[in-house]
Amino acid sequence: MPTPTVLVVDDDPVILRLLEVTFELEGFAVLLAHDGAEGIEAARAQRPDLVITDLTMPGVSGPDVVAALKGVDATQGIPIIVLSTTAQANDLATGADDDVTKPFEPSDLVGRANALLHR
Repeated sequence: MPTPTVLVVDDDPVILRLLEVTFELEGFAVLLAHDGAEGIEAARAQRPDLVITDLTMPGVSGPDVVAALKGVDATQGIPIIVLSTTAQANDLATGADDDVTKPFEPSDLVGRANALLHR
């Protein structure tokens, strides 16, 4: 099986680094985007196997990323996991494939990512 690629979209550099290291240790290739606009551009250009995006970012938010990717044929099949706070979890009408509440266990996120990739 080829190495799966995950795109992580988050404006928090600590979360970006945590997820980069976590997924690399699990054998993933990791792409990073520091905001929603960069994430949309990277997903369209690189076509990752999975996208993980923060829900709340300035400018282009997580729901905007989901809508942009799910709204076009080229990227609509990419599974998307949204990272949200507990207060935002009930507000997940974004069309994402899964939602992980912060704080989260990195191993749980990897497990969910693998489940989405294998369905």
